[in-house]
Parts: sequence; structure tokens; C-alpha cells
Amino acid sequence: MADLSVVWFRRDLRVHDLPTLTAAGESDAAVAVFVLDERVARPGPRTDFFLGCLSALDETLGGRLLVVRGDPVDQVPRIVTELGASSVHVSADFTPYGARRDGEVENALGDTPLVRTGSPYAVAPGRIRKADGTPYRVFGPFRRSWNDHGWRPPAQTDETTVDWIDPSGFDGRTVVDADSNGGERAALTRWRSFVDDRLDTYDADRDRPDLDATSRMSAYLKTGCLHPRTLLHELGTRNDSGASKFRSELCWREFYADVLHHRPDTAYVEYDEKFRRLPHDTGAAAQSAFRAWCDGRTGYPIVDAGMRQLNAEGWMHNRVRMIVASFLTKDLHLPWQWGARHFMDRLIDGDLASNQHGWQWVAGCGTDAAPYFRVFNPTTQGEKFDPDGDYVRRWVPELRGVPGTLVHRLGVNRPADYPEPIVDHAAERLDALDRYASIRRVI
Repeated sequence: MADLSVVWFRRDLRVHDLPTLTAAGESDAAVAVFVLDERVARPGPRTDFFLGCLSALDETLGGRLLVVRGDPVDQVPRIVTELGASSVHVSADFTPYGARRDGEVENALGDTPLVRTGSPYAVAPGRIRKADGTPYRVFGPFRRSWNDHGWRPPAQTDETTVDWIDPSGFDGRTVVDADSNGGERAALTRWRSFVDDRLDTYDADRDRPDLDATSRMSAYLKTGCLHPRTLLHELGTRNDSGASKFRSELCWREFYADVLHHRPDTAYVEYDEKFRRLPHDTGAAAQSAFRAWCDGRTGYPIVDAGMRQLNAEGWMHNRVRMIVASFLTKDLHLPWQWGARHFMDRLIDGDLASNQHGWQWVAGCGTDAAPYFRVFNPTTQGEKFDPDGDYVRRWVPELRGVPGTLVHRLGVNRPADYPEPIVDHAAERLDALDRYASIRRVI
């Protein structure tokens, strides 16, 4: 009887640079499997994008991807039993849910090994530690160690690395036919366009939301359509400012994954425990302010532009993410968890580690956080990073008749159909500082 392995895809929807395939290729044949767990695949833009990437993977595999619905703890052992597979191959998952799920599947498989090869990171969480063996709490030293650690060259794999069987007759198979700009081919096209046209100016322009100056790789990295090792390899030894800054941004992603690996509780609570005492607004007024923020109706143009971009595209420019996060936590005095949850519901690149700790960075309660007393001024941030007002006018149609930088300081130019500011930033900044000071006075 032929030796058959199962390749269980999760956050690795690609065939190139996928070490899992190298390991599975030692078997005579393999079946490609994806389990659509509807507990986590909730309706929304991220799921839509993910299904498009899944459909692209199925096309690459010639329609031989076995997609089933249900709980992986039930479905993976069922597939193994019905096909007589001798092993299950995966990329290691370090998220709190993923690690727990894999442990449960491993137990359910019994004597059939769950083989973990590779991970979604250039350096897997937990591998970089300080000299005393403890994890890093600060990004700068982590980045230096990450750079010195190095990473393996890309795995030489493609769709022919294993001999895929046709699962068309398998009971319970689901056909995924989703339109999307996702998938490995689209990711590579976007990446190489970025390298050719925007990498040279990335360091200078990456904070400008009015420009198409970022890589837009985050959603492809989240779904594993590309591996960060592939990007690092293609950057090679380039040390210009653009390439260096891009490496640093990849490192932030790996730092936050490492933090969450060591402290899984920080997906939901503050890394710095004293900030759990920070007073927040509550009640009907707080809920109303939150809805205005979600809808992009705060009366602050750069904040509203960002939230409307999120609602329309399932994506938001990173600089604007920081601005709207600061506004929620320090102007509206609402818990960072509210905003983080809303982002995870809406963002196609919603990555738990990067999202939750990005929010904590802005709120001042996380590891290596921005100074807790830093409060972004939404007006001056808009003037600095959207100097001609083009980003605001693109996403806030009520303001398209306001010329130039005046769009950030409306005054008498405020159109009748655009809301007045829901709060006074100067007053709320002082209130925020008082609240932060109050928790530092508590012994």
C-alpha cells in the first residue's frame, strides 16, 4: 500500500517556500486538506479575502484541494482514517487558539504523528531570547538579535513537490469558488511591483496615506500567500533606507508574535498590569461615541477618513491606524479592546498579535509602548501626513469641496452635512493625562 500523508493547510496558502511540502514529499503521495472551521471563519471581509486565497490555492493544485467544514479535531482524524494516511503535516501555529487546536488534534490522532515543519515567521516565536534565557520586552534589542540570528534560505518547493491525489469523491467535500485579488500569484505580483516602484522611497513616504507608498503585504503575510523569508531573501543584502525600514517592519510582526507566544493573555488584557486600573468612559454616551468612531462621523477629518477606508476596503493605512487608535483611547477614553475587536472584525490583514499589540502600543499599556502620555493631535497629524488633504477628500465626500490643507482645519469651511467634532481634543487630552497620572499615583 502506498504511503499517504495529509498536508493540512492553515496560514500557509501557497506552494513555494513551504517546508511542509518538503517533509510531506517523503511520502508516496499526499492529500491537500483545509478545514473550514466556522467558529473562526465568521462572515466578513477577512473571511472573504481568505476564501479567495483558498480558491487560488485550489486552482494552483489543479482542483485537488479537499475542503471540509467542521471542527478540525473531528475532521482531520476522520480524513486520516478514511484515507488510511500515515502522517499529517502542518506549519506550526503559535497563536493561542492555533496552538491549543493543534494540541487537541494531535491527541485525537493517536498514533498518527502531527508533523510540524516551519512556521509563518522567518524566526519562530520563542527562539530569540536574551542571554539569561528570558524573552525580550523591548523591540530594539529584539531587532538586533533577530538580525544577528539570520534565517534559512527559501524552501525549494512548488505544486509538484508532492504527488497529490484527487479527493473529488471524498464525502463532505466543499467546493470553494470565491473571487478575490488574493493568492500567491497576486501576492508576488504586488510584492515585485512594490520593490520596483516604491521600495526606494519607502522610508520617506510610508507615513503618507495620500500616497500608494506601502507594500500592502500584510494581508498576504497573514494568509501565508507569501512567507516573510521569501521577502527577506529577495531583499538580499540591500542596506538602503527603504530596504532597512521594510526589514524593520517585518521584524515588528515577528516581535509581536513572540510577545503573544510568551504572554497569550495579552490578546485581551494589558501587558503592563497597572494600566488595567485606567478609568474608561461607560454607558450610553460611550456607546454613542464608539458608534460615531466606527462609522467615521467624529467630525475630525483624518479620523473619519481612516474609519471610512476601513469600512470600504477592509484595510487602513498604518499611520492612520495609530491616529484613530489614539483618538479612541485618549480622546474618547474608551478601552483599547473595543477598537482592537472592531479592527479584527473588519481588517483583511487582521493578525491577532500585530493588531492587539499595535493597539496596546498606542494606548501606552503594552510592551515597548509609546510613552503613555503621548496623545496624537488628529488635526496636526492630518496636516503633517496628508499635507494636501487628498486622503481626506478621497474618503470623506462631504469635504471634497474644501481645498488643500484647509480640509484639516475646517472652521467656517465646515459643510452643513459634515458633523461637528464630537469632543474638544484639547480638553480631552488633559483629561487623558489626568487619568494616566491617576494610575501611576496608586501604589
